[in-house]
Amino acid sequence: MKFEDLKLGYGYPLQLQVQVEGQVQRATSKLVGCVPGQGLLIAPPRGKARLRSGQKIVVRIMVGNGICLFPALIQSVVTQPMPMMQLSYPKQVNFKEIRGATRVDVKVPIQAVNMSSLPEKTSDGVIADISTSGARLEVSDPVGDVGDELQLKGTVNVGPIQRELDIQGVIRSRVERSTREIEENLPAVYGIEFTETNEDQLLLLYAFVYSELAMA
Repeated sequence: MKFEDLKLGYGYPLQLQVQVEGQVQRATSKLVGCVPGQGLLIAPPRGKARLRSGQKIVVRIMVGNGICLFPALIQSVVTQPMPMMQLSYPKQVNFKEIRGATRVDVKVPIQAVNMSSLPEKTSDGVIADISTSGARLEVSDPVGDVGDELQLKGTVNVGPIQRELDIQGVIRSRVERSTREIEENLPAVYGIEFTETNEDQLLLLYAFVYSELAMA
């Protein structure tokens, strides 16, 4: 994942980590700005960690349903015209998902429609795992960026009953592909958070998830 894919606003909270004599020290800060490919500007850190120019740190960012991590080098610390710290620009950001609900492996063919783009982008794919709060979406063509709203449409079975699932969600992450996904030539894998408010669709979602959990 690229840093710019996170689409963080100025003032977004960050956590900085540094190891001192085998002990992890932490400080908090906020994003002030960035020059893509060159560096990040952050507010003066607060916490027990003692940070200085030339030091290597790890930056942690809470986003959506997970944590983003990347190493950085403190390039400079300035006090004028205002206190600020400059970090190296991350080449790659690692995403670790924190699941808020139990997920179950499934393979539900769906069509994903990007409701945030004009014209609307569409892609066929599958829901690879699902919970009542979100899903892992594997698609044949990239369909959007972090923060875009998607409409997911597919057929699900709850016992002997078959229904059309038509549910809204938001792309919260672009997930690293597994070996299987690379071998199956699935170019894009997303972490989706459901935002559906239609009660009929929510009832269908809950019924499907719990029926799959019961058979898992």
